[in-house]
Amino acid sequence: MATGNHSPLDRYMVTEKYIVTRGTALHFPPKIFGKLVQNKDTIYGVVVDMPMSPTLLCTLVMYINGAANLYFNNGSEYIGAAQRYQTVAQPARIAVANAPRILEEATKTRATDLPNAQHHFIYLITKNGIYKKDLLLANLPKESKELQTFFYLYQQVMGALRNAQVKDRSQAGK
Repeated sequence: MATGNHSPLDRYMVTEKYIVTRGTALHFPPKIFGKLVQNKDTIYGVVVDMPMSPTLLCTLVMYINGAANLYFNNGSEYIGAAQRYQTVAQPARIAVANAPRILEEATKTRATDLPNAQHHFIYLITKNGIYKKDLLLANLPKESKELQTFFYLYQQVMGALRNAQVKDRSQAGK
């Protein structure tokens, strides 16, 4: 019987939709981006798993073309904003363009597990494979300037997505 207590070390409950969508994002084919993917080491996608609360996990997906979407472990999503708002696409392009700065800190991986507690898992997607960087938020001030900058950049994308969501809700109410 569930007690209602959720430890930060517990695994997140996830929907099948979330697992499938996240898996698709992590293995999105580079050919979609054409000449933007110049070689096997070009980072064309970034997936960032971020705990939002003890029961809510958010996954930010950004691609080299400026696409940026949010997926949540409960099956909710916010998608397509970059097609409607340049204010979303531009920071997403900038974040992905800066991702190579943290590549040497990341480890090539086949395991794309979910974080717990205050960890952000950053996955860098290339033709050559997926690279992972584990960021413990409490250690952010001690991390490299490159990682601190990348954290700031993907937080800018999150802010842009939030602003777009507010605009969408406002327009839907008219």
